Amino acid sequence: MYKFLFIVLASLTLSLTSCKQGEKTTNEPKSLDSLISKYPDSIPLLIKRGRINFDNYQFDKALNDGAKAFRLDSNNIDARLLYADVINNMPNRSINDVVIAQKHFKWILKKQPKNTKALTSLASTYSQQMDFENSFKYINKALKIDKRYRDAYILKGSNYLKIGNIEFAKSSYETAIQQDPEFYEAYVMLGSLYQSENNPICIEYYTTAMKLKPKNLDVLYACAYANQAFDHIEEAKNIYRSMIKIDSNYVESSFQMGYIKQWKENDLDSAQFFYSNAIQIKPDYVQAWHNLGICYLDRGDKPKALQSFRKALEFDPEFELSKELAKKAQ
Repeated sequence: MYKFLFIVLASLTLSLTSCKQGEKTTNEPKSLDSLISKYPDSIPLLIKRGRINFDNYQFDKALNDGAKAFRLDSNNIDARLLYADVINNMPNRSINDVVIAQKHFKWILKKQPKNTKALTSLASTYSQQMDFENSFKYINKALKIDKRYRDAYILKGSNYLKIGNIEFAKSSYETAIQQDPEFYEAYVMLGSLYQSENNPICIEYYTTAMKLKPKNLDVLYACAYANQAFDHIEEAKNIYRSMIKIDSNYVESSFQMGYIKQWKENDLDSAQFFYSNAIQIKPDYVQAWHNLGICYLDRGDKPKALQSFRKALEFDPEFELSKELAKKAQ
């Protein structure tokens, strides 16, 4: 679960965008593709498509459009801003990429000192360099220009989180929600923070995010897992079932259904069914093999239990729980 927390934190800290795995994008990129085929050097079209791809975390495609638009006219502020945003947010960005992006943002601010997006993007480069003094300085500059600028509050919250000030982080994310009640990432972030404190209020935040993005698998999983953690088992199962309907290959929904059937409801037949589904999706799912082995062990089928534990150890030879139970099954 906490891997999910860090994924969310990374996306909120850097790209500050609004579309994730499990959602359908609009048809707009397809129509833009057609237009760009006719007008391949149209900077406005390249920027528009680049921004859509950037907002959908399709950084390679966004980089192609941003770089081309920038090459066509390096004085175009929107083209430069897109290009810099992409290289500053790519998952495989280097330290040098961040430095280059920082220079572009500073160039833009010389031309447009009140560009709040450039100010916040510049602040994010300092955040990545762990220079929080300068990061907060540019965030506050942006907020002086526009006190309702959502992305500045998100970055401020992420900065506070990095330096360990959880309460200030929560306050910043809450303020971001006040500026944009449909910004679902902030609800997810707040849910993650409250869940890390074992506070059931996290479910309310996840539920709001789920209502905003009912087909986003990551949001659904966060909400289901939180319900499961606080023993709202029926609610959790309902969400996992809806996830399976949306995408039967989302492995965690099958695994967690198996876990509930095994440990909460003592329904070993159903547990084995769901663990087997998880293994079909992800053959090296060690925990699924291990739990499947426990199901067989509880039913007195030691040969199949041993086979499952050996499978778990095949993928992770140091998995101690399977080592111990494999000995018992022999």
